Amino acid sequence: MKSSIVLIANPAAQKASDKKVAMASYYLQSKGYAVEVLFTDKRGDAEDLARESLRKAPSLIIAAGGDGTFNEVVNGIAGTEIPMAILPLGTTNVLARELDIPENVQGAMERALRKNPTRISLGKITLTDSSPLLSRYFILMAGIGYDGMAVYGINETMKKLSGQGAYIYSGITTLLKIDPSLLTFMVNGTLYQGYSGIIGNASKYGGRFSVTPDAHLSNPVLYACIFKGSKRADIVRYVFGILTGTHLKYADIEYIKAELIEIKGSAHIQIDGDYLGMTPAKVEIVPNALNLIF
Repeated sequence: MKSSIVLIANPAAQKASDKKVAMASYYLQSKGYAVEVLFTDKRGDAEDLARESLRKAPSLIIAAGGDGTFNEVVNGIAGTEIPMAILPLGTTNVLARELDIPENVQGAMERALRKNPTRISLGKITLTDSSPLLSRYFILMAGIGYDGMAVYGINETMKKLSGQGAYIYSGITTLLKIDPSLLTFMVNGTLYQGYSGIIGNASKYGGRFSVTPDAHLSNPVLYACIFKGSKRADIVRYVFGILTGTHLKYADIEYIKAELIEIKGSAHIQIDGDYLGMTPAKVEIVPNALNLIF
């Protein structure tokens, strides 16, 4: 028997099913691995299960679910040598699209077993007014302002039923009621102002779109996209620009390479598609923080 694999699965993920998780486990066992399948019951479980699994020293931890599940597992094992792979079962599967990982079970599991792990960088965000201080890693992006408020407003029941439709609905309702506050972004010692921002550790956003196209997981640097407009018409224009890939040409958008960003003001924050909390916050890059198989 080869060394063991821990498979952490979120049964609430949009495309998750007992059948798919069972297929993944059977495939891994057919290749000679001892497989332990652990299911989450609530938010935060995947992180706890991943951290507890480190005591068993598995050869690999596979996260099965959506980007939120992947984020939790990352926060459970970041800074260790245990590699992580993913089985995409979520709503938009942004990380899978970023890494070009197949969404079918066998394709994803073949990739997990055949590829060698790569050391990647992670973003790290700290809510500087929280007590005690709250710090979280993110693998994809952090959204501040409109983006964070839209995630804050998502109805979880609707998300389970409609998937990406819940994000679209919340985005529209947020647009109708938003009254943003001015934020300051201190980026590598230079001050910028805006009403929203997206800080990318990866290029993909919301599936196939790119807000920070130059960001890459293997590159130890973040890219900040700061939106200076506060009107509803500005937000609609920004969304159109992102959908068409033209937003970086806009005069009222700042696009900056960064290692450290300090954000002051009052705004909601999301990381990797899940709500985190409120600014002020500090965002930094952590090089070589995770062994990821892709």
